[in-house]
Amino acid sequence: MGLHSFREYDREILEEGLGADVNVVIAIDGPAGSGKGTLARQLAKRFGYTYLDTGALYRAVALALLEANGSVKNERDLEVALNTIKKNLTPELLKSNLLRTEDVSQMASKVAAEPFVRKALFDIQRDFAANPPNGAAGAVLDGRDIGSVVYPHADIKIFVTASPEVRAERRYKELQLTGTSVDYDVVLAEIVERDERDKNREASPMVVAEDAFVLDTSSLDAPEAFSHAMDIIRAQFIDATDEK
Repeated sequence: MGLHSFREYDREILEEGLGADVNVVIAIDGPAGSGKGTLARQLAKRFGYTYLDTGALYRAVALALLEANGSVKNERDLEVALNTIKKNLTPELLKSNLLRTEDVSQMASKVAAEPFVRKALFDIQRDFAANPPNGAAGAVLDGRDIGSVVYPHADIKIFVTASPEVRAERRYKELQLTGTSVDYDVVLAEIVERDERDKNREASPMVVAEDAFVLDTSSLDAPEAFSHAMDIIRAQFIDATDEK
């Protein structure tokens, strides 16, 4: 049976495992460049769920902060940036290429380390998970702390990882495709620095939730990672069905 022919089977597993009237929440966490965003979008499309790139929320705040020449250490500046985003938050904004520049990426990591910002954005993320837009039967969220802090009761938790070298190579190629002049060693150093900041920040550090499945994509391409994730999900919901 081909992978795509599992579509209705997948839906049956989800409905049988949790009940058709229950919103399913899938949490995809992991460091920058691990492939978690691509995987989360693929899973959302497969199941017909809504998708939220929670990192884009922090990037949006970072962009607003940069455009206002604000400081990440000034709570008033952060409050102004947050209010700006809340008033202008749209799906189009979260998909904007302006959020993908290196300046915004680095600032987003610093913004995300601020407890004030994380607390302000938690409600948006939790409401999205509990009440998926457009009447969807479930939601897929990706980030650093979805399964550990934002939505610890998620039905499926997958922590996607890869070696720093592999992630730096992916980011390097991604930037080259956009015409950005960049040095691989600089990208690698920034990846390592960001990992340390994400893992050691005081507010919601990046950790592997105890009940999360770890998926190392160092040697996997996107279709292979998706296939492995689908195996994890099927096994999880088959177990849930068997326990009934």
